Amino acid sequence: MEEQLNVETQQPLQPQPPQPPQPPVPIPLPNATASLVLGILSIVSFCCYGIIGLILGTIGLVLGYKAVELYNSSPGVYSKVAYQNAHAGKVCSIIGLSLSVIYVVFLLTVFSEIFNIIREFSSLYHN
Repeated sequence: MEEQLNVETQQPLQPQPPQPPQPPVPIPLPNATASLVLGILSIVSFCCYGIIGLILGTIGLVLGYKAVELYNSSPGVYSKVAYQNAHAGKVCSIIGLSLSVIYVVFLLTVFSEIFNIIREFSSLYHN
């Protein structure tokens, strides 16, 4: 019977004590970071006529809700940091959506007033 040697030291291999089982490593939540990024972008881009903020905020909110729902279905599998990112993404998306809606309403009000002023002047000019 031939003894097995360690490749690096050329010494006989010693039996290793059994290793304790390692706890499972939590995995990141899918789309948690994407939700956070889209939420932040919706806040930043709400002033681009509100449309871009509405789109990014809506997508970020949907991704955040799905990520939180997935975390709540099995919390031990996913990391807590990813859950916090998804929650922060939801909050940022809600803020971005709110700012975008307010901005769109403001723009519609301003444009309608400008249109009314133009219509008034044109009616005065034609009379």
